[in-house]
Amino acid sequence: MTDSTATEAPTVAPRGASVRADLGQALGTLLRAYLQQAGTAVADLPGGPRGYQLLATASSGRCANQAGIAASIGIDRTVMTYLVDDLEKAGLVERRPDPVDRRARQVLLTPAGEATLAEATARLAEVESAVLAGLDADEAATFRRLLDRVTADGPPADHAACAGPPTC
Repeated sequence: MTDSTATEAPTVAPRGASVRADLGQALGTLLRAYLQQAGTAVADLPGGPRGYQLLATASSGRCANQAGIAASIGIDRTVMTYLVDDLEKAGLVERRPDPVDRRARQVLLTPAGEATLAEATARLAEVESAVLAGLDADEAATFRRLLDRVTADGPPADHAACAGPPTC
């Protein structure tokens, strides 16, 4: 006799029953909740979330030049130019020639940019807490550790522009 469960079609859960979402659906739900609240939390920054990502990446020292930051945060270089222009007009960043490649421009935070980044980071930490409110503190910390581990290598994008030592 054969195991009939191997050939049976999956059953549909009764209405109201808990159904486990696939990974993409679960991540999408979590991401949408985070992005909605995060967008509000950093709406005062030029470029909103992208402006925050630029400030955070420039602050990290991983990618100091404009092209490297654009590659790191996944935006087109032309969009990057406008974003840096807006952040520069707001007094949050400044451009300097890259001493390693004079054709390239470094993007450096000003003191006002550092203060703005710290404030925005605190607001985003509150958003993270709200989005993960269904977890207790230990579970949230475990989730973040696991997420950091899964994403440690980053997306499979070409980050060659970020390669090498940080420049100042």
